[in-house]
Order: sequence, then structure tokens, then C-alpha cells
Amino acid sequence: MRTKLFSALAALTVAAALAGCGSSGTSDESAAEDYPSEELDWTIAFGPGGGNDIMARTMVDILQKQDLYPENIKVENKEGGSGATGWGYLFSNKGEAYNISTTSGSFITTPLQADTGWTHEDFTPVGLFATDDALVLVPGDSPIKNWEDWVEFAKDKGTVTVGGIGTVNVDFILHALLAEAAGYKIDYVPYNEEGQVQTSLLSGALDAMVSNPGSILGQVEAGKMTPLLFTGKEPLPTLPDVPTGESLGFKDLPSLPRGLILPPDAPKYAQEWWIDTMKKVVETDEWKQYLKDNNLIEDVRWGDDFASYLTETADGFEATLKEQGAL
Repeated sequence: MRTKLFSALAALTVAAALAGCGSSGTSDESAAEDYPSEELDWTIAFGPGGGNDIMARTMVDILQKQDLYPENIKVENKEGGSGATGWGYLFSNKGEAYNISTTSGSFITTPLQADTGWTHEDFTPVGLFATDDALVLVPGDSPIKNWEDWVEFAKDKGTVTVGGIGTVNVDFILHALLAEAAGYKIDYVPYNEEGQVQTSLLSGALDAMVSNPGSILGQVEAGKMTPLLFTGKEPLPTLPDVPTGESLGFKDLPSLPRGLILPPDAPKYAQEWWIDTMKKVVETDEWKQYLKDNNLIEDVRWGDDFASYLTETADGFEATLKEQGAL
């Protein structure tokens, strides 16, 4: 009798487990079919006005105007810790399908020098869309008018004070590489967001700064800042007289990866949906105009290809930072 009772209980347990599995599968299938059907939480890991902020808001604008995302998109700037605050928030939403963020150089460099608890390898890659090069700038009222003037000034001063976003970031790497190659010394001051760097330069607290063209062209056009060098391989169409780093003998200067990521272990259906949708975004006239207006170099890679690019870039950054004694 007891044997029959145990057999019956075991059968009920197996049946319940199978029913549970069936229910979970149905739920996953339903979630995939309904995706997206909720408000999207879009995190920008830096303050307003910077290149990351401009790109993210451009994407959101296209998604909404083209009716590509059917629900509301909540955009929030969570700056701090060279991106650690914003990407840390995304990391905390492990497995979620309705959280997303954009990348920059700090996405790679911040985990190299701080105990963030995450690296680029933890997140779910959607795609790389462009790389963003930088301008080296001084105040517009400075007697420094070109790169040669800057190098002479820097050597005469002994150590120049320069600034950028992030403690150990692409901005720092650029300053360090240029200083080493040209033969002057720097005191690097890190900031959390673009507006702070610009204010410090214009107030005289910095001798020079680096910034991506999309964030700084307005100040250049207004005569408030003078660009000395562009780190891209080709001159900027909008500033054709500004020499490139390569034309001055500087090779392999790094750029910022402009991409899109989901939280760790995001559902596969969410990753696939975003890849398919962003393929539509990058073909719009609005996106093409954004690339042109912000002087970005188009570089499109999806999913695993984007992940491989991040790993290769991270290895290069780490090697440079160790050479500079920053790690």
C-alpha cells in the first residue's frame, strides 16, 4: 500500500514539474511574441550635452518618430564615476529586456582602473554604429593658434594642465600619447561630464582639453575655443584647416566606440529585436545626418562582432595605459 502511495506521489510530482516547465516555456514564447510591450528604461552614463548623450537622444528621437518602438522610452542621465554609475545601474538589471544603454571609451577603460564589479564582457552586445574622434582645444583668447604654438608653450611651462572626461579614459590616453610623442609633461584633471570640462577651459583652470566634435563645434564656431589637432585619419570637413594627428606624425590615436548594449543575460529575443531594429535606424536619413553633423566615422558591427571589437579595443587600451603607468 505504501509503495503504491509513494508511486502516486512521485507521479504527481513529475507531472507538476512537467506542467511548470510547460508553463515557463509558454511564458517565454509569449514574452518574445509580445516584445516590446513595456516602457523602455534608457540609461545615459554621462551628463547632458556630451557625445554619449547626443547619440542616445538622437537614437531615441528616430525610434519614436519612425514608430519603431511602440511604447514610451524613459531617458535618464546617470552620470558619475566615469560612467560607472550608469553602467552599474544597467548591470544591476541582469536578465531584463527593458533596460538599455549606449557605450563610449569609458565603458572599456573604467573597469580597467576601478573595481566596478563588471567589464564590457558582462553585457549583452547589440551593435557598434560609429567611432568618434577628438579635437585638442585651447581657449579662443589664447595666443596659441596652432599645434606648434602649443608644443612650444607646453615645453616652456614645464607641465601643462589638461582635462577630459574620466580618470583613466580615452581622453587621458590621447593627452598622454600626444605629450609623450611631442616631449612635454601633463597634469591631467578628470571630469564627470562635458560641460564641466568646457567651463574649466574657458575659466582658465585648464590649458587645453580634448572633446569630440559633436560636443564642441558650437564653441569653436563662436570663437570661444581654438582647435589645434584632430585625432581622426582624415581632416574634418567642417574644419579642414585643422591638422590630423597622422599628418603631424602621431600614429594609431584611439577613438570612442559608439554602440548599444543590453544588461547581462538579456533575453535572446530582446537582443535580436534590437539588432533588427537598429539596422533600420542606421539606414534612416536622420541617422546619416547625425553622423555627418557630428563628424563620426561609420563603423557598423552587430552582436558577437561588436563584442569582439570591444575585446580587441580593451586589450589595446590596457596595453597603452600600462605603458603610461596609469595601471
